[in-house]
Amino acid sequence: MISEELVRGMLYLSLSAVGVPGNLTVILAFLSAHYQDKRLLPADAIVLHLACVNLMVVGVRCLLETLASFRLASVFNDAGCKGVIFVYRTSRSLSIWLTFILSAYQCLSVAQPSSRWASIRTWLARHLGLVFFVLWLINTCMSSAGILFSFGARNTSIPTRHGINVQFCFVHFPSKLSKDSNGAAQMGRDVVPMALMALASLIILFFLYKHNRQMKTRRSGSGSERRAAKAVVSLVTLYVVLYGVDNGLWVYTLTLRTTMSSSLVSDLRIFFSSLYAALSPLLIIAFNSKVNGRLGRGVAVKVAKERATTLANS
Repeated sequence: MISEELVRGMLYLSLSAVGVPGNLTVILAFLSAHYQDKRLLPADAIVLHLACVNLMVVGVRCLLETLASFRLASVFNDAGCKGVIFVYRTSRSLSIWLTFILSAYQCLSVAQPSSRWASIRTWLARHLGLVFFVLWLINTCMSSAGILFSFGARNTSIPTRHGINVQFCFVHFPSKLSKDSNGAAQMGRDVVPMALMALASLIILFFLYKHNRQMKTRRSGSGSERRAAKAVVSLVTLYVVLYGVDNGLWVYTLTLRTTMSSSLVSDLRIFFSSLYAALSPLLIIAFNSKVNGRLGRGVAVKVAKERATTLANS
């Protein structure tokens, strides 16, 4: 096996090994909470949706790239490339926008109950299903280029201009204009929520700094709200760093006139964007009391069973 393919496979394997069980843990914890409590808080519903989308990013892209890099499966023919790139781009952009929705909701939660912002938060909580539907609709439509212009790497009829090399696939645009316009749309889809979620995080940080003492005594739930706010700020910080690198590499890709012979830049882009999907569940597990509470309860039950078995045997 070529050493470059080995390194590539190990990197994607590490993302899969962390991201798949991590996101599954978050999903199962919230589903268990929903089953027992018969409801989920709006912020929890957003995090649950985010974990599902991140699982799609890691499972569809990283896991399949791992199998292909180690030559355990061959799924990247023309149809496979179209499907994988379309699902990856859709789930990746949904991950970005859901992180923004989560930061915006958390930002609105620190508003005074009688303010107009509080009423917006109430509206958002009541219409989360509609918000999710609109996000899916918009991002699915904007990812249609993945279906139209993606081909398997073994397709020898692919032109060398206006294309992007993604190792096992090529994304070939019919003209420079279509490539630039698609690239600009992808950039806008990332930069807009990035700026808005960064602003929301700054507002949250300012509120935590200014009203730290008041939050401790305002109501019993303030402790969990502070943890939730810190979790959101951590997620946004992680997003801005990783997707900032991703978009910088994307701009570099758009400036090239011919298709690169190496997929190194595209691999780095996919790695950094998938790294958010792999690491974000670790932050959720660390900060979300509902998730780590379920995990702690499961560990306690396991220890109790082991002790009971030991006593019975003795």
